[in-house]
Amino acid sequence: MSFIIDFLQNSFGNPNLLWLLLVVPPALALFFWWRERVRRQLLGQFIEARLLSALTVGISPQRRKIRFTLLVLASVFLIGALARPRHGYDLQEVEQSGLDIVVAVDTSKSMLAQDIVPDRLQRAKLAALELMQDAQSDRLGLVAFAGQAFLECPLTVDDTAFEQSVQGLDVDSVSQGGTGIANAITTAETAFKENGHSKTLVLLTDGEDNVDEAAALNAAKEAAKNGVKIFTIGVGTTEGDLIRITGSDGNSDYVRDSDGHVVKTRLNESLLREIAGATGGFYLPLRGANVMDTLYERGLAPLPKTQGAGRMIRNYHEWFQLPLSIAILLLLAEMFVPERTRTKGIVQHAARPFITTPRPPKMEAAQAGELPPLISAVILFAFLLLPMTALGSPDSALRDYKSGNYTNALSEYSQLAETQTNDFRLVFNAGDAAYRTTNYDLAQTLFQDVTLAPDINLQQKAYYNLGNTQFQMAKQATDLDGVQSAFETAEKSYQRAVDLNTNDMDAKFNLQYTKDAIERIKEFRAMLLRAKSEADMDIRMAEFHKALAIMEPLQAQLQKTVLSKQFEDFTKRLKQIDDIATPHSQ
Repeated sequence: MSFIIDFLQNSFGNPNLLWLLLVVPPALALFFWWRERVRRQLLGQFIEARLLSALTVGISPQRRKIRFTLLVLASVFLIGALARPRHGYDLQEVEQSGLDIVVAVDTSKSMLAQDIVPDRLQRAKLAALELMQDAQSDRLGLVAFAGQAFLECPLTVDDTAFEQSVQGLDVDSVSQGGTGIANAITTAETAFKENGHSKTLVLLTDGEDNVDEAAALNAAKEAAKNGVKIFTIGVGTTEGDLIRITGSDGNSDYVRDSDGHVVKTRLNESLLREIAGATGGFYLPLRGANVMDTLYERGLAPLPKTQGAGRMIRNYHEWFQLPLSIAILLLLAEMFVPERTRTKGIVQHAARPFITTPRPPKMEAAQAGELPPLISAVILFAFLLLPMTALGSPDSALRDYKSGNYTNALSEYSQLAETQTNDFRLVFNAGDAAYRTTNYDLAQTLFQDVTLAPDINLQQKAYYNLGNTQFQMAKQATDLDGVQSAFETAEKSYQRAVDLNTNDMDAKFNLQYTKDAIERIKEFRAMLLRAKSEADMDIRMAEFHKALAIMEPLQAQLQKTVLSKQFEDFTKRLKQIDDIATPHSQ
């Protein structure tokens, strides 16, 4: 087993990614099998088995399987490329300059306190590894200390050796209990062999020195004389916590003193500040993120770096290009393998992508004939090839629309448009259904969305229906300004529809009709202004007569138009006022 692990580590830059081979390709194969099974079940729900072969003529199951196989194989080679296969290497000596940093980690039982997650010792080990990531060009050493101190890893540029030493730390690394910070400082000094190098000690501890605090401070002062700078990292909280340990029998209990009292451990920040200050370093509490980044940037990086011994590194010969090229070729092959076999002499008729458009009053819609049964079946099959939802289908939505159940059709088309966001036809049909239910605000929003469709033909029809919707909204306006504004908006939509298709006679007719309506409104406004101007020079009684004389013939002109009802009400009110202001003669 170890031989296999060594082989994978030497042959791949990212061997852990090879585990994806056990997950991704089987998952893809299972997904394709499940999709085919569901597709057949859905087809069987809508189409009789005896008609299925006729409707799927030209679709080759074997070619579909080939495409799926190519995709699965491509995933295998892509994972292989990501794992960075390599064969052979060249040794290269690299000159290295940096700092000499000894990390001293407290492994006393007080480090089992869980006032920081997961506990003090585990958090200190993580902090040491974070420092290793920052100190890429520096030599690192490791000291474990409790009542005594031991050099676990001498100064080295081998990150793997340092990491393994850190991972192996536990409260049993040092047999003698207690916390002797002085021993940690003196042991760390023995790791610094070369003179003239920057000597730095990073102390990860809770500072609870129950051996001799004065000795710890004196040791720091002696280290400063020897050129060692100490940075202290406080692990724990000042509130402290109880220490729970698990015995060899599996039972856990709190640590107790000689009198049997439960021991509570607290972070001693004052001692750690004094130790760091005595050597020109500083203290940081291990709280929050980026503590070690701050330590390196503010404390270690500014220190003068010295030239160290050359480091031999391995330059592996990467071979990821080969599996990556094979994966690309497989994906290209999958793109060029059609699912359908070519048949000569058969022309597929395109299904109409949308339903008959609504029309404004006085312009009857050109009703579309029923589609032939074969074309309807092809349309249904095309919809079934798309991702299906349990909420509805294009077929049921179309049936609801044709049967006059526009509310259900609107709901189903809206749900389909949400799941198939790239099919503007469904949005168009939803807008059409909204128009039929007289929900003109929603219809206007949907048709405006379809005007962004890449299909120019669909875009043109959307502008036409948008003009129809805005025309209907103009009829619902409560004042003359609203009517004119809505008509002008509809005119712009019709004009855009005509610009996109100059042969659309319906759009041209509606455009001209809307322009005429706008001109009538403008003429009526001018008449009112003239009447008001003339009435101001006459007596009030004559003003009503003149206004009425203008409105009555104008009302006759506007009969059977969209403005007739609004002006009819206005004329009636004006006549009532005139009757009150002008008493009948006896």
